[in-house]
Amino acid sequence: MPIQPSRNPSSSASETPVRGQRADARHNRARLLQAAREAYALNGADVPSSTIARRAGVGAATLYRHFPTRGSLIAAAFSEQLAECVAALDEALRDDDPGRGLWSVLTKVCRMQVEDRGFSAAFLEESPDDPDLHRERARAEAGLAQLVQRAKNTGQLRKDFDPSDVTLLLLANNGVVRQSPEVSLAASRRLLAYFLQSCRTTDGAPSLPQPAPLRLDDLYGPPHRTG
Repeated sequence: MPIQPSRNPSSSASETPVRGQRADARHNRARLLQAAREAYALNGADVPSSTIARRAGVGAATLYRHFPTRGSLIAAAFSEQLAECVAALDEALRDDDPGRGLWSVLTKVCRMQVEDRGFSAAFLEESPDDPDLHRERARAEAGLAQLVQRAKNTGQLRKDFDPSDVTLLLLANNGVVRQSPEVSLAASRRLLAYFLQSCRTTDGAPSLPQPAPLRLDDLYGPPHRTG
């Protein structure tokens, strides 16, 4: 059964002001969100909350009153990007050409990674108190897996391609965003072109090694340590 499109991709309670908030509270909330977007875009989502509060010109207590957790702040700051990502996935799932749908959504997500360093963390942030994020992430994994299988069934994608290869692409793409915007965008486009060229069906191509056990969660999870 096809995955069901999200009916409310950005419905997190953290996205909209609480009904009945005073004007000054709404103003503080808007300043916090703007400060968060600016800080995350420049430095990624690891910016301390205290830094965001200072940037917004409010105290830490005000920040935590509006956004009790780091995840709730990230989700609210990037609600529009989250909605855009979900819309791209829904559009790809509706496309009669599964290969075109998959290429399209990968192109859009890679571009969004480059344009805003906080975007990926917004979609992949571990936030136990925000079930909407978990639901959308799980839906994204299911949708990507469905697109991959459709493309393989129609011969547009090599048979040994694995859905975890999408995570591999996004991990690699995330590595180029530390450069200037112009360099990052050019590098991302070239990386994606190499990736798409290599994963199309080609007669006589050598088999790939076994896929790594990667999930979308692994993009921003803590590093694995041994010993």
